[in-house]
Amino acid sequence: MRKTEEYNITLSEEKVSKKKKFLGDGKLNVFEVFQAIISALVVITILFTFVFRVVNVDGTSMKPTLQHKDKVVVSTVGYEAKRGDIVVISSTDGLKEPIIKRIIAVGGDTVDINFTTGVVTVNGTEEDYSNELTSQQFDIAFPITVPEGCVFVLGDNRNSSVDSRDASVGTVKGSEIAGKAWFRIYPFGEMGVVE
Repeated sequence: MRKTEEYNITLSEEKVSKKKKFLGDGKLNVFEVFQAIISALVVITILFTFVFRVVNVDGTSMKPTLQHKDKVVVSTVGYEAKRGDIVVISSTDGLKEPIIKRIIAVGGDTVDINFTTGVVTVNGTEEDYSNELTSQQFDIAFPITVPEGCVFVLGDNRNSSVDSRDASVGTVKGSEIAGKAWFRIYPFGEMGVVE
């Protein structure tokens, strides 16, 4: 055999050897694939149990921002209430099911609603989260000062929303907020950040 042939055979054997090291013995290692899938599922489960949740919007109280049957991702860790945030309220003394609403005021703020003109003010300034006039009155008297550690919430669809105007919801304690809605994942054509 000539030297060139020996060299070509040696190179070919090296390539095969490197390929075997990369692919193992040529067989797909099912155990490693299965282990990777299980690890990924565990991480996803932990994230969606302790950090994020997917919530279904039920009803029309947040129109036009959110529609009935929208699905939104809610961040549940380290949330600090801010005016304008859309939040999921897990429970209050009068609620039987979680609701999704917008924070209009935080602790120390004074909320007033003039049901004749439909104008909502926070600390004397007209709020602008909704273009709809607020004519629906429940059993809370206004003006109201929000207690420290609590928030005042309204639906964006003001006249079709049970919210902090109703004593069954009232001012909401921070511990009753499940988290902030931050991303719509369904319907797919409307995916995006929730504002």
